[in-house]
Amino acid sequence: MDRLAAMETFVLVVDAGSFSAAARRLNVGQPAVSKTIAQLENRLGVKLLARSTRGLAATEAGIRFYDRAHRSIAEADEADIAARGAGKGLSGRLRICAAVTFARLHLVPHLPAFLARHPDIEMDVILDDRHIDVVQEGIDVGLRMGILEDSALTARRIASGRQVVLATPDYLAHHGAPQTPADLEARDAVIYSQQDRGRFWVFENGGREVPVRLQGRLKLSAAEGVRAAVMAHAGLAIATDWMFAPEIASGDVRILLPDWQLPPIDLWAVFPAGRAVSTKARIFASFVEEIMNARVAR
Repeated sequence: MDRLAAMETFVLVVDAGSFSAAARRLNVGQPAVSKTIAQLENRLGVKLLARSTRGLAATEAGIRFYDRAHRSIAEADEADIAARGAGKGLSGRLRICAAVTFARLHLVPHLPAFLARHPDIEMDVILDDRHIDVVQEGIDVGLRMGILEDSALTARRIASGRQVVLATPDYLAHHGAPQTPADLEARDAVIYSQQDRGRFWVFENGGREVPVRLQGRLKLSAAEGVRAAVMAHAGLAIATDWMFAPEIASGDVRILLPDWQLPPIDLWAVFPAGRAVSTKARIFASFVEEIMNARVAR
């Protein structure tokens, strides 16, 4: 069995949601796809797919294998390109979208390196905190955070980040630091309306859960506005540590309640479903994953 081909078939089945849809994309018969998956499961000794009322779904083992398989496929593509030399084979326009603040802090500074690796690539970068329609806008790969609700997208998780409570030292000097999650309900909060949970959060510590509803008169739809409001001492906020990375490092904001955990937030690369994901889109997603892994390692 060709292991890489089997991985590609499995990834395509998960993305397409059925054996028949994957078979159509591969231009083979459905029995061939079913046989490949059966051989793969037999070799691994685990069940990767399960049938549900909605069709096929990856098992827990399948989800783990899917993430690793995606990475292996991308690395194999990069190896092919490297063997051909200096990025040959990656050419044309690559259209991506990402949230404004995340891109400004963690993506745009690294784009010159990506363009240097692939000199025949041209990039269009659309920055918007809202989730734009990747199909309608002709996006090759979008970077999204949080819970994915659009089932018409192919997605790959490429990083997971912390969500934290933070405020400026000046704000804390005037209002005091909260000692428990419940203390947050008596404070002014800057609310980021694009977050999945908005005002409602559940903190966890050693199996104990505390639900909290933030109170705040200031609600903003863009991360840049949240950053500006927090830095103007308007209140505390719940945000990803990605959003305030420079200020956390410099001490201009402080992370509060460090013993309490909030649900992590995932960073996804999303691709339009219904067509094969281009090699350049997969390689760009791997490039972003490389950036985020390097950040965690520091």
